[in-house]
Amino acid sequence: MLVAKLTGNYQTKLFLSLFIKNKLMKVEIITIGDELLIGQIVDTNSSQIGEILNDFGLEVSMTTSIHDDHDQIIQSISEAEKRADIILITGGLGPTKDDITKKALCDYFNCSLVENESVKNNVKGLLKKLDIPFNSLNAGQYMVPEKCIVLPNKIGTAPGMLFEKDNKIFISMPGVPKEMYDLMNSEVLPFLKKKNVSRKSIFHKKILLSGISESSLSEKIESWETSLPSYIKLAYLPNPERMCLRLSAYGDDKAKLKTEVSRQVEKLKKIVPEYIFGYDEDNMAGVVGKLLMKKNTTVGVAESCTGGNIAHFFTSNSGSSDYFKGGVVSYTNEIKKEVLGVKKETLDKYTVVSREVSIEMAEGAKRLLSTDYAISTTGFVGPTGGTKDIPMGTVWIAVAGKRGSVAKKFIFTMDRKRNIVRASQAAINMLRLFIISEIK
Repeated sequence: MLVAKLTGNYQTKLFLSLFIKNKLMKVEIITIGDELLIGQIVDTNSSQIGEILNDFGLEVSMTTSIHDDHDQIIQSISEAEKRADIILITGGLGPTKDDITKKALCDYFNCSLVENESVKNNVKGLLKKLDIPFNSLNAGQYMVPEKCIVLPNKIGTAPGMLFEKDNKIFISMPGVPKEMYDLMNSEVLPFLKKKNVSRKSIFHKKILLSGISESSLSEKIESWETSLPSYIKLAYLPNPERMCLRLSAYGDDKAKLKTEVSRQVEKLKKIVPEYIFGYDEDNMAGVVGKLLMKKNTTVGVAESCTGGNIAHFFTSNSGSSDYFKGGVVSYTNEIKKEVLGVKKETLDKYTVVSREVSIEMAEGAKRLLSTDYAISTTGFVGPTGGTKDIPMGTVWIAVAGKRGSVAKKFIFTMDRKRNIVRASQAAINMLRLFIISEIK
């Protein structure tokens, strides 16, 4: 029987016999907490664990979120045990009375809570360092199931706990994201690295696109997609900011996977070159910022319906002051006329949502801010507004530069927030294409 005072060298000695050589381990995650199920907080633990394990070469096959309920915890662990080899549990470990995970684990593994001296010292030391009074609830944190191996929590009071049963591994960690993250890297991964089993090499590459719908893109790249090697999977990941294609390659040699994925990306670039703006963690405003800096040029904005969101996207990138000079949120016609210099006759003749007004806004911002380029937006993003001739969702976007101005009409059909994001990204993409056309 494994007891709580067994610590230290468990990675090197105790569990190698549990693993079957050349068997790829199946992993499941169980997250515990009422706050997850009522939408009070977002479950970031599962995504972080998945990312960590993916880099390691293991895939998470299932994630389950459950209530802080004794019976649900036991039932979920029991069901996960039937499917997976490694069960990772987060949440329900802390100094409050509703944290019942340890009690459920004791019942599941048929053991009792025992005092652990190392956890006791850690709890008292951390509380003293933080100048927090010690109380009876804190005392409960150094009681652990006697069949667990304690995983030291260096930044919190709740320890991680590792169990073995029928060649399966169960690891319970605190729900606090930073504590879970630290335990995964400092304790869980070092243990898993000692497994005598084969792991997949996994390589992901994200290709970021803008200005094309998912269905249109799918039609254009159908032949390329069909010809992908069987070990490379393609996923479409659209959101209001951009379209993302993710290539995921699985095999034994990561270097070869990277080479083949790069080859496939080069083939894709020849099919839809005008729509690809970046890769992996790039963002549109950051990519355009690099183009502006390369040309030693600047940009400003005149925003109506996007309400400053374009400026937000630019300034979210560190160093954006090198190329982004500022903007005007000209939400009313008075500001369009008095600050940007939009003519009253233009507004009266063409209406505020028009090519002509968008161009005068962009040219006015370029002049006012003394920039090389300027972007403008004017439209009805919903849910109110719009007319018979100009329906809700209509947005005119213009770009002004040294060689003149261009404008384009877009019709967005989502809700207000998504329309604002989509219009903002479309505007920045228009500037990107405008700059590229000048370079050519």
